[in-house]
Amino acid sequence: MPRYAILVDPYSGAAEYANAFRARDIEPVAVLSTPGPLNSYRRTWNPDAFFRTHHHDGDFDELVRTVKEYDPVAIVPGNESAVMLVDALIEELMPGTGNVFELSEARRDKWPMGQAVAAAGIPHLRQIATDDPEEVAAWIRDNGLQGRPLVLKPRRSGGTDDVHKVGAREDWRPYFDRLLGSVNRFDIRNDTVLVQEFAEGTEYIVDTYSVDGKFGLVSVSRYSKSAKNDRIGIYDAVDYLAPQDPIAIALGEYTRRVAQAVGVRTGCTHTEVMLTADGPRLIETAARLAGSCLQYSARLATGDCQIDRTVRHHLDGTFTPGYEIVQPVRVVWLSSPREGILRNAEALDAVRALPTFQRLGLPYANGELVPCTEDLFTSLGWVILGGPSQESVDADTVRVKEIEARLTVEPV
Repeated sequence: MPRYAILVDPYSGAAEYANAFRARDIEPVAVLSTPGPLNSYRRTWNPDAFFRTHHHDGDFDELVRTVKEYDPVAIVPGNESAVMLVDALIEELMPGTGNVFELSEARRDKWPMGQAVAAAGIPHLRQIATDDPEEVAAWIRDNGLQGRPLVLKPRRSGGTDDVHKVGAREDWRPYFDRLLGSVNRFDIRNDTVLVQEFAEGTEYIVDTYSVDGKFGLVSVSRYSKSAKNDRIGIYDAVDYLAPQDPIAIALGEYTRRVAQAVGVRTGCTHTEVMLTADGPRLIETAARLAGSCLQYSARLATGDCQIDRTVRHHLDGTFTPGYEIVQPVRVVWLSSPREGILRNAEALDAVRALPTFQRLGLPYANGELVPCTEDLFTSLGWVILGGPSQESVDADTVRVKEIEARLTVEPV
């Protein structure tokens, strides 16, 4: 008799998820939270990786009946878009085994998320969510933020989608007007805009896997990001920190408190934290696994990842509290300086000869239109490097950027 795992919106790392369950004789079944794949993920959506795919048309009772027929060993989210739907399915079919249901929105929406963190007494960024620019103006005055930089973003998006930095003396209103009413990368209309004080510092990723309220640290890594005009979320690289690093220890403890505040008890979280001069400050947390190529890179760096812990938890009942570093690993993201036609994708084949090369991700082919890189969704691709020393990874990073510079993107 076959057994099944339900993976909801498994857009990022879909094949990794599917293969990990199949290796344990569990058939992966995909459920998409919308009648079709989200437009932002059409290039990475791989239905062939799954035993079967179901599409949620809004009838929750029907979806419950469909999922129940599989008698699944697990129901897990693969993307932000799945977080609240998975919470509802687990509450209905596996009550008491998931996260705190009443705090579901705080694990998906950045406004109640920030409120939950503040209510728990955790250091946080000041923010407001509203559709009224006059409320924003009053909030700026009341908090003494006049003449200081701000960040404006959607409440329910991800991947640095439409995240804008407003300079210290720049007018924030045009960005507010542009965001309000627009549709984000998750096909959600931005009925309000989130406005935050700008956090100066270094950004880190803290990935976790919890079991029945026990907090497990999967990895801590450092983001390198760059800005282009007002867009501040262009991904450049990710490097993994040793678990004994004082920064990793401090960020792990901070993230544990955040996870408790938003009701995480079981499963993955992917948390972004800015380490400022005043200490850690939450950028956002999502109750799902780290996307893009970060499961593969984490496994190379630590010998483990959130997907592996998911499978071990649901099939073996195991809990892993921490991690180790087995080799230096870096993810190098590729970018395009403009929108245009990619003419020589084969130039990137040269990265395969680098001593620390591990994997290349390039979802575009010659003759295809590529976007100007402004966020994670518009990255051109990525290269994962890993080797015996940090020096070798650093040297190959330089070569990757030299090879990337040979790419021709013809303006349209």
